[in-house]
Amino acid sequence: MYELTVTESFVAQHFLTVPNPPADEATLHSHAFTAEATFSGPELGEYGYLLDIDLAREALRAAADRYRDETLNDRLDGNPSAERLARALFDALAGVDAPAATELTVTVHEDDVARVSYTGALE
Repeated sequence: MYELTVTESFVAQHFLTVPNPPADEATLHSHAFTAEATFSGPELGEYGYLLDIDLAREALRAAADRYRDETLNDRLDGNPSAERLARALFDALAGVDAPAATELTVTVHEDDVARVSYTGALE
C-alpha cells in the first residue's frame, strides 16, 4: 500500500457545548491544530505516483483555511470537537483529483496533547 501524507497547521477557536464541560473548555479559547491528510492506495497512477503532492498540499491548505482564525462553533454542526473537524476536513478533501488513491485518513492534532482521525474510502 502506498501512502502520501501532507500537513497544514492553523489556529482556531472553539468552546464546547456539551453538558458540564470542564471550565476551561466551556469558554472561547484557541488551539493550535495540525491537520494531516494521508492518501493511500495499492497501485501508483499513470505517472508513477499516488497523486500530485502539490495538489494535495493545496487542497489541504484550502480546507484548513475555512477554519483558520475562525470559531469552530460557527463552522461545524453540533459540538465543535476535533473529531468533527477531522470529518469536515475529510469531506473537503474527498473530491481531490487522486485517481490512484482509494482511501483517505485525516488526522487532527489538537495542540501537542491529542490527536483524532477519520478514515474513509475515496470513490
